[in-house]
Amino acid sequence: MSKSLDEKNLTRRYLVWCYKTTKEDFDKIERRFTQLKVDYFLRDYYKSLKKDIRSDLAQHMAGFDDYIANKEEKGALDKFADTKGKVAKKEFLYLKFRLQAIEKAIVHFLGSKALNDIKSLYEAEMTNRILQAREHS
Repeated sequence: MSKSLDEKNLTRRYLVWCYKTTKEDFDKIERRFTQLKVDYFLRDYYKSLKKDIRSDLAQHMAGFDDYIANKEEKGALDKFADTKGKVAKKEFLYLKFRLQAIEKAIVHFLGSKALNDIKSLYEAEMTNRILQAREHS
């Protein structure tokens, strides 16, 4: 293998690592907000059920409402510096801009196709982790 190819492979692996670690940290914060959209939809569906079904599910629905409230609170604490959710924390902004910079570096050093490939690899890995996870006990 030529020195040039070795160097490109090293650069690629480093950029993949940078992307993966930064994206994971960023997603830990952002995923709560995307999950909440789904949670609200589920909650609204449960509330649209017939009254007799809702009463049978009341205990579970109350638990789900608590789960949503806790997720909202935790997400806000991780992402925002203010209580109104308008001022992002510096740590969150750093992750956001670091991820943007890494994506630009990938395009610069490896090309836009490589960025798409790396994003696809990351998505496949995250999906695989979910599918391979064992039941909580």
